[in-house]
Amino acid sequence: MNSAISVDIETRLRFAEKNNGKIEDTLSLSCLEAVVAFYKSNDFVPVWSDSMKWKPLSDSFLNYIGKGLEEGLFPADYKYKTIFLLHSLLKDSLRRKDVALWSVAELLYTDAFMLIARDLSQGRLQPDSLSWHHNDQKIKEFFIPIFTMLTSTSKFRQTIDSLQPVLQPYLDLKSRLREFLDSMDRTQYTYLSYPYKQNDEKDSIQFLNKLRKRLVESGVKDSFSILPDSLGMVSLVKQYQIKRNLNADGKIGVDLIDKLNNSDLEKYKRLVITLDRYKELPRTMPEKYIWVNLPQYFLSMWDKDSLVMSSKIICGKPSTQTPTLSSAISEIVLLPTWTVPESIIKKEMLPGLKRNSNYLSKKGLYLLDSKGQRVRADSINWKKYSKGIPYRVQQGSGDANALGVIKFNFSNPYAVYLHDTNQRYLFKNSKRALSHGCVRVQEWHELARQILRYDSLLRNPADTLLFRPDSVSSFISRLKANNTRKIVALKNYFPLYICYYSCIYENGELHILDDVYKLDKMLRDKYFASKTILPFL
Repeated sequence: MNSAISVDIETRLRFAEKNNGKIEDTLSLSCLEAVVAFYKSNDFVPVWSDSMKWKPLSDSFLNYIGKGLEEGLFPADYKYKTIFLLHSLLKDSLRRKDVALWSVAELLYTDAFMLIARDLSQGRLQPDSLSWHHNDQKIKEFFIPIFTMLTSTSKFRQTIDSLQPVLQPYLDLKSRLREFLDSMDRTQYTYLSYPYKQNDEKDSIQFLNKLRKRLVESGVKDSFSILPDSLGMVSLVKQYQIKRNLNADGKIGVDLIDKLNNSDLEKYKRLVITLDRYKELPRTMPEKYIWVNLPQYFLSMWDKDSLVMSSKIICGKPSTQTPTLSSAISEIVLLPTWTVPESIIKKEMLPGLKRNSNYLSKKGLYLLDSKGQRVRADSINWKKYSKGIPYRVQQGSGDANALGVIKFNFSNPYAVYLHDTNQRYLFKNSKRALSHGCVRVQEWHELARQILRYDSLLRNPADTLLFRPDSVSSFISRLKANNTRKIVALKNYFPLYICYYSCIYENGELHILDDVYKLDKMLRDKYFASKTILPFL
């Protein structure tokens, strides 16, 4: 029987290679290349069954897929219903003699594992063309070794755990999934895509019909026999707002749609997206690193698993978002000057100069020509410029400087950095997406102290230190007195990660933060729109 199944597996895989992964009329393999590579390496021998009996490994894996939601996985993605039915059928004394059923079940099992291995290790936040199972090197170095380890040792849980990040925040967040699922409202509410296409009557009508349906799902009483007019929609919206203790203005906008879309299913999808973001980090993090989480408005410095320091931050506005990136702080600038970015000059400075040539001086800014010489703003006809100006706009160093008294530079293509600010009062705000893109750090002194301490510890004893890590403030005071600035080049760059994790587990509680840049929404619409948690059996 095993030999007959092997022959059928080989036949089906050869057919699948010529027919877009099809192994049956309605069944296809998602990880065809990886599945084919494995079975070629083991002479097409079945691994999930032996002599018409399921191996214990198949039961463990089937149970795992069925409880996939607890792992951030959607069972339907791995053909759970089909595999479950085949697994049950092949326990029947007559059905178990069907070679075709065994080979189909075998291939679906293997395909499901390959797909889960990819999703646990790589995540699902990239186009399919970049997925590991299309990469020959990954097939050789990842898929075949991990599947061989699973089938040869049968250490199922150990194999599954080895695929995933080991960062504590990831493990903490994943550990809350079961509790979240146990208490969640599993109703599948209508999801509203907003904004709809402007000046597109068909799209606007579709949106209003969906909005009406969603309001009814929330308990709004709808007495209209046809789509209500604008006043009727205002009435329906007000009903919902009153029911939810919201400001009953009847307005249809982003805030209303966000609240309607904020169902438990959508929260679960955001949890899954956050887990997948962790999978984009290096498998091994540096011993020491700085972590900036934009939706949390917080910076933290870590030494292995120990928190060294933390600070409130201010990040970019939704219109001037702080980019996510990984880099390393290479230098610290004390009493920096601020050169205004071109984007700000075009959007803010040039319109201001056209209104009033003294616009810059009122803000403590000045003009520099290509030679670095100051230029009088009132000597220039600003009306002739529309897309930019042939000058640099700069602000002198000091407490009034937009960067404050310190700047932390790191290599990146976005011209952003960490820095102090002259608007320190803004740190009291709970929502702090307020900058032009750079990250303002409240506890800049402690950040500088820790970075310099780390740098000094790794230097050779013969190296000359500019100043001691605990004397940053006094050194800055001396620079102020002399009206000078200083650049401190680090010999040992300090790793930095600016990330977007909107779901966190902290102080024993799960927090789902504002999707301030709508990046979760973008990923949800692109990769998770059709995902469901409804029962499959």
